[in-house]
Amino acid sequence: MQTGTGKGIARSRAGAILVAALGSATLTAAQAAAPIVEASQMVRAEGPRWVTREGKPIVLKGANLGNWLINEFWMMGQGKHGIDDQCKLEAVLDRRFGYPERERLMKLFRDNWMTSKDWDLLASFGVNLVRVPFIHTVVEDEKKPGQLRADAWHYLDGAIREAGKRGIYVILDLHGAAGSQGWEHHSGCAGRNQFWSVPDYQKRTVWLWQQVASRYRDRPAVAGYSLLNEPWGTDSANMAAVVETLYKAVRAVDSNHVIILPGHVKDDIKAYGDPKARGMKNVAFEMHPYPGHFGWKTAGREVHREWLRCEPDGKGGVCDWDHRIRALDTPFYLGEIQPWASMGLELGGQVARASFDTYARLGWAATAWSYKYVSNKGGHGEGTWGMVTNAAGAEVPALDFNTASKGEIEALLRRFGSLPYEPHGPLLRWMTSATAPDPFARDAR
Repeated sequence: MQTGTGKGIARSRAGAILVAALGSATLTAAQAAAPIVEASQMVRAEGPRWVTREGKPIVLKGANLGNWLINEFWMMGQGKHGIDDQCKLEAVLDRRFGYPERERLMKLFRDNWMTSKDWDLLASFGVNLVRVPFIHTVVEDEKKPGQLRADAWHYLDGAIREAGKRGIYVILDLHGAAGSQGWEHHSGCAGRNQFWSVPDYQKRTVWLWQQVASRYRDRPAVAGYSLLNEPWGTDSANMAAVVETLYKAVRAVDSNHVIILPGHVKDDIKAYGDPKARGMKNVAFEMHPYPGHFGWKTAGREVHREWLRCEPDGKGGVCDWDHRIRALDTPFYLGEIQPWASMGLELGGQVARASFDTYARLGWAATAWSYKYVSNKGGHGEGTWGMVTNAAGAEVPALDFNTASKGEIEALLRRFGSLPYEPHGPLLRWMTSATAPDPFARDAR
């Protein structure tokens, strides 16, 4: 998950939409609900738009599957006692129980975090896009670097299958590269950031993406490849150079899918220049704007109104980003957004719908962070970061993995698959409503 801010594109101070609504040829989420199995359904980039192979603009909106294939402990009521990233957890489990048992426990967690119930709930929100963040060791054998795990494709295959049969596209997101591409815990190993300084890690990442792209190059349910999540561990120029190497590696084996170029926390996407001038085809840019979070004012009506309506002068917010993206003639992807948390449930649901609608009018794809969030006591309160959470009172214990018994750890991991859920009611209602709210109208205050 990103911890920076973005800037953006879509309404004037008066609130008038700055771009025309997409035409009748546009595919809505409801229309896209048929299984994605035909080559004609494959997504590609055309100018600044996301379109199908036949050239029909498509609105892509959805959520991230955070904490599933790369752990973020704040999302599941854990993280105390010095174990706050996946690498630390794996090291403790290795020391206490051995590598084979660690692998069994990690599989137990993953098999319970996302079940068929979760896929059905996700689809009920009317989404047609899911971003799947994964750590490289989901595919690469950590004991034999540069080789596939025996079960390398189990989870990615499953995600594409479960999403596709529900009419949901998939963006595969390398969230944790070999060596870690940042200092943050969400790259898998907090404080490491060795991807940029160790050539072998970059070589392994080239290899990894070629394996992924070779396997999925003909799969229409795959919307694209997000090459490197939040690559903040280096300067923007080096980031762009390394990402271009990854782009070339993928293009050598897959000419079909959109390749998503990540932005930089400070210098956004300027480091890439004009992709077409650099020989890049079928690409999109990615940024993670978080109005109301991580130092970007506070969550509430005002910060989202300024962002979505380009206030106070009509030149900032999404309008600024629209200008940049159209000048580059390249699609835009908001890989992580959070437009409902901490604002109260009704306002949060309305702002989320207004956000997705604005991005759709601009032709942008967007995925919220995140589909699911689990806390120790449960319940949404004023708005968690999840479309669903564990129901109020359906408690989740905070374990000390240093001392908890294997039985206690197993019970926790199994519990993630049996918890009673509490969907975000207003979010569910507004995401699927035929009519849209205006959370910024005077009478909505």
